[in-house]
Amino acid sequence: MHDAPPPDPAPDAASSDLRLFHTAPHACGYWSEREARDLVLDPHDPRLAHVYTQALRWGFRRSGDIVYRPHCAQCRACVAVRIPVEDFTPNRSQRRALARNADIESRVVPAERNDERLALYRRYLVSRHPAGGMDDHGAHEFDQFLIGSWNEGRLLELRLHGQLVGVAVTDLIEDALSAVYTFYDPDLVSRGLGTLAILRQIAWAQRDRRRYLYLGYWIDGHRKMAYKRNFQPLEGFDGRQWRLLTDAAR
Repeated sequence: MHDAPPPDPAPDAASSDLRLFHTAPHACGYWSEREARDLVLDPHDPRLAHVYTQALRWGFRRSGDIVYRPHCAQCRACVAVRIPVEDFTPNRSQRRALARNADIESRVVPAERNDERLALYRRYLVSRHPAGGMDDHGAHEFDQFLIGSWNEGRLLELRLHGQLVGVAVTDLIEDALSAVYTFYDPDLVSRGLGTLAILRQIAWAQRDRRRYLYLGYWIDGHRKMAYKRNFQPLEGFDGRQWRLLTDAAR
């Protein structure tokens, strides 16, 4: 890693002396022909939990204990997005997803690994990311990638007739929830469990009177990211402020 300048917004007093680093160039996880770099908060800084809320507002995201933001020289395709949950209304497709999955129960549990969750995670990776570098993840990678050591995390479990069929790894912050990662039973893809997980996270945020659900990054024109524009209203971070991303396809 290399020292880097601070992110665009002016930091507050509590975070003005945070160290940031540029990662070395690496293969882009979204466009195979592109090279990527990330801006990373000092992973050894003991204040990470304290500044995490502000980092999300700056367009950063958590992966394990790493808080990062894409910072590529020739590309600004990754846009951090969030849903202002009090203004959210499900569209027709999302209402159908809710009705189709009315028999699925959800519950919020501590962010811990167990055999059942690990087995589902491994099945999901083998199905969705074969030979992609994640399909050999085990217990250590589960803890390192999903749980983290300093964040306040929870798991939103989805259960069908008592069987675990989906898990949404979710961080609790000051005024929001952050959707970290979701995995689900690959045999139930027709149910739209990824969409259901977001809808249940929105309902959770509304119950807790939190303002936002952060959804990570959206990339215009990338098929794997297109679903995020279906959640409206949706705000995107332009490097300095959050702006409403309108979508006429409702």
